[in-house]
Amino acid sequence: CWGYPGLVRDVGAMLRTLGGEQGVSRIYADPAKRLELYFRPKDPYCHPVCANRFPTSTVLLKVRRRTKKKKKQQQSDTEEQTQPEVQFEMEILGTVTTLYKFQGMSDFQYLAMHSGPDGKQTSMYDKVLMLKPEKEEFFNRELPLYIPPPIFSRLDTPVDYFYRPDIQHREGYNNPQVSGENLIGLSRARRPHNAIFVNFDDEEIPTKPLDAAVQTWKKVCTSPVDKKVEEELRKLFEVRPVWSRNAVKANISVHPDKLKLLLPYLAYYMLTGPWRSLWVRFGYDPRKHPEAKIYQVLDFRIRCGMKYGYAPNDMPVKAKRSTYNYSLPITVKKPVSHTVSVHDLKQGLGISAASSAKKPPCSRYKLKESIYIFREGALPPYRQMFYQLCDLNVESLQKIIHRNDGAESECTERDGWCLPKTSDELRDTMSLMIKQIIRSTRPALFSNTTSSEDGKEQMAYESGEDEDDEEEEEEDFKPSDGSENEMETEILDYV
Repeated sequence: CWGYPGLVRDVGAMLRTLGGEQGVSRIYADPAKRLELYFRPKDPYCHPVCANRFPTSTVLLKVRRRTKKKKKQQQSDTEEQTQPEVQFEMEILGTVTTLYKFQGMSDFQYLAMHSGPDGKQTSMYDKVLMLKPEKEEFFNRELPLYIPPPIFSRLDTPVDYFYRPDIQHREGYNNPQVSGENLIGLSRARRPHNAIFVNFDDEEIPTKPLDAAVQTWKKVCTSPVDKKVEEELRKLFEVRPVWSRNAVKANISVHPDKLKLLLPYLAYYMLTGPWRSLWVRFGYDPRKHPEAKIYQVLDFRIRCGMKYGYAPNDMPVKAKRSTYNYSLPITVKKPVSHTVSVHDLKQGLGISAASSAKKPPCSRYKLKESIYIFREGALPPYRQMFYQLCDLNVESLQKIIHRNDGAESECTERDGWCLPKTSDELRDTMSLMIKQIIRSTRPALFSNTTSSEDGKEQMAYESGEDEDDEEEEEEDFKPSDGSENEMETEILDYV
């Protein structure tokens, strides 16, 4: 239920301003989203008014007002209208558990209008909106400059800003000399995870962890479960000297906060080069071992656009982050952040133990294999993925990787031990595979593709695998649980 900020005369028009029944249902299904109201739903430049979600325990009451007019015959044979009779009918339609309230102010609206010499406003929508494929003349027309703001106001509720006068010092006061000792808040405190970062150009690599990393892990590792996790991770690094954090999470069930302390205890972190964003076992230098090329990282992003046959909104793989899901920090009640202390880690499994108590301990924190393994016939869980070359479980991709086996001569920062442009060839092949998957599941998106293009793509790539059953196919379209962008967020955990 929501309180509509306007007089409703047409229910259908009112629903269209909210995105229709489908849009309202989608917002209702996600408690973190706000209900958006577009007063001009056909205008792409309309800035919405947002409603906040509140829990409630009320009833929905329908009140109907009936008016009946009475007439009486006067002695002069004229009809005179008396006070109408009013009746109210009430009906309870149901209970309301969720209520959306429009409590904020409307932001400025920017219309695609142009003021002519006579001062008359002229609409520019037919000139700036491309509703169909246009020819070159459409883009070469002379039009007035119309630039909407790149971002609107972050806040939609008034905020009291308490202005204060500048600090007035006494006469004779001199500012202290600028130095690191007398500056407050020069930088935030370093997180006590004590990881060692290595660049591709660094000559030496670490052979042991920092003493602080050893002490921190020993302080937390107090239970047999923690010692078992440590041994499991040691075995993983013995079998494979280079791992991504997501790959570790998919093979070991360990609390994420404990993993932040355990990884710097057993490995160092590569910042640049073909092994960037990966954890490397102490004492192992992949730049000196040609066989380490299978551990190199591949930054793969699903290509989308009209030239690839489908738009971003048509993709079954949804974006991990989106500016459209941005929640205003003041008007939305965000969940209270919990700080995990060493005591919580000693007790076992921190804040999320209660919520995940239903899962078996052996897989409570494990991620799905799809978070780090690429398989033929399956879609990645996110549009941007970081794969290690050994985790590309497709024969055609492995042939591209191993073309120069035994002939590796130089390790470069861009291609590592592989041939030049190997990453580009892998991305092209993987993109074609994903296009074939989307084509098989949603053929309507490619209905306009010519038969000649189909023939070329079929010659370039043939899947050779039958479709999975319906249950597995549905799972491929759902994002995996709990993944993070390693390149963007992992470094921030340690600096």
